[in-house]
Amino acid sequence: MKPSVILICFILYTALLFAITWITARKATNRAFFIGNKSSPWPVVAYGMIGASMSGVTFMSVPGFVGTAGFSYMMVVIGYIFGYITIATVLLPLYYKLNLTSIYAYLETRFGFWSYKTGSFYFLLSRVIGASFRMFLVVNVLQIFVFDAYHIPFWVTVLIFIVLILLYTFKGGIKTIIWTDLIQTTFMLLSLVVSLYLIIDYMGLDLGGMIKKVFASPYSKMIQTDWNGRHFFLKELLSGAFIAIVMTGLDQEMMQKNLSCRSLKDAQKNMITYTGIMIVVNFFILFLGAALFLFAADKAISIPARSDDLFPMIAINHLGPIAGLVFVIGLISAAYPSADGALTSLTTSFSIDFLGLNKKNELGEKKKQHIRHLVHISFAFILLCVIVVFRAINDQAVIDKLFTVAGYTYGPLLGLYAFGLFTHFQVKDRWVPLVALISPVICYFLSEFSTVLFHGYRFGFELLILNGFITFVGLLLFRKKG
Repeated sequence: MKPSVILICFILYTALLFAITWITARKATNRAFFIGNKSSPWPVVAYGMIGASMSGVTFMSVPGFVGTAGFSYMMVVIGYIFGYITIATVLLPLYYKLNLTSIYAYLETRFGFWSYKTGSFYFLLSRVIGASFRMFLVVNVLQIFVFDAYHIPFWVTVLIFIVLILLYTFKGGIKTIIWTDLIQTTFMLLSLVVSLYLIIDYMGLDLGGMIKKVFASPYSKMIQTDWNGRHFFLKELLSGAFIAIVMTGLDQEMMQKNLSCRSLKDAQKNMITYTGIMIVVNFFILFLGAALFLFAADKAISIPARSDDLFPMIAINHLGPIAGLVFVIGLISAAYPSADGALTSLTTSFSIDFLGLNKKNELGEKKKQHIRHLVHISFAFILLCVIVVFRAINDQAVIDKLFTVAGYTYGPLLGLYAFGLFTHFQVKDRWVPLVALISPVICYFLSEFSTVLFHGYRFGFELLILNGFITFVGLLLFRKKG
């Protein structure tokens, strides 16, 4: 597939997003940027959140993950159900009751100033790293198949991508993203369906034949019973529940979309609907991953060293021009949600939690918008730098690395919210940053030496739970007496 064709697709798709931006961002205020004037239709939010939560990581990394872990990732997805129910029944009522714009303001109400800043800081750190991982995966493919042909350096490719996102989120924020996510999710899902259809067709099978072939293969193994293994099914199940809670319920980006709904009831409908769609879509992507490996075996195609590269390699080089075009459209559709929501939520969190724009009424609307614009541009530059650095050190499947990092950065948030919601204790607020710093450090050393300390046991995604537990214990030690 010619790089010029991919470039044209990229330009046309971007033009579509800017058309939506022009419609939605007119007369947008700070309130529209932060919470969409609390007027977002919940079905649109639920559907669009699929694209935002999956992004390029699920689109490319999960199919490649099947090669080494089979369908074990599905146990994580089943765990999501319990996490999303907790969000709908515990966290959303709390956020709506307190009428929050930034969800971390709860920590100030519950514990105090330093707890509030600690929670917000860990979100900023988590989202910068997570968004960079997701964006890197997609931009790297565009670099290989498009921009390398024009001898454009990787950092320039990233700069182009981020500037485009910066422009179409600059004014409308969450009000714009709600509608662009709708378009992007649709194109991404269509791309997955068409790709699977073409694989089945090239192998001379029908859908029933492919289903039989997948479930007769070792790739379909969902439950792994090795207690010491990283993908032991109970680890995955528990990890999935807590990953959903922290990476959705305690994440400003995902909750900002929920808080833009008209009411708590609408937000809860959104979460339940989103849960059902998410389960189906993730299973479909795992099925596609197995089909990709079976196709590679059938056509004697060598599996690339990085499993993330399998889907683009087959789609662009082995399934014909239509498949390549469909893949690129899906990839671009997955790319934008991984960055636009992150950039908007980072701007929101820093503007509210650290600059207190929502409380500085003396500044006036125009001055607040000017400050918000500066914050928006600053975080775009930070993402650019982190993506470039990440390309130099990446050496494993991004989905694996993403959840590993989440275990360290989201763990203190899990511990803080658990302590606040399930105990009546107050803490010595000034010591909270220290507890939140020590906990990930302890987890790192336990993870590095787990095989020696725990007789061969290896930590997987459940490291997040351990991190939250250590934070919880630390807060218990620094609680106020009486």
